[in-house]
Amino acid sequence: MNIKPLGDRVVLKVVEVEEKTASGIYVPDTAKEKPQQGVIEAVGPGRHEDGKLIPMTVKVGDKVLFAKYAGTEIKHQGEEFLILKETDLLAIID
Repeated sequence: MNIKPLGDRVVLKVVEVEEKTASGIYVPDTAKEKPQQGVIEAVGPGRHEDGKLIPMTVKVGDKVLFAKYAGTEIKHQGEEFLILKETDLLAIID
């Protein structure tokens, strides 16, 4: 990937949610919720605070949860990505 986020931003690939419930019922597109999980594809250098660079706490390959309506959706080389600030990330999933 040749997208390099600036500052405390990350680029992630959104992970689609299951189309079927635990009981086996398929969920139609109109009832699906907006996905909130993704895999980090690129990471910026970090944010500047009081003249010092604070490094990012996430790295490429981390699976994360992010705020529901956060970020900017982009399309690059036929794939869809999301660019968001590190503060919009809620958790790292093991």
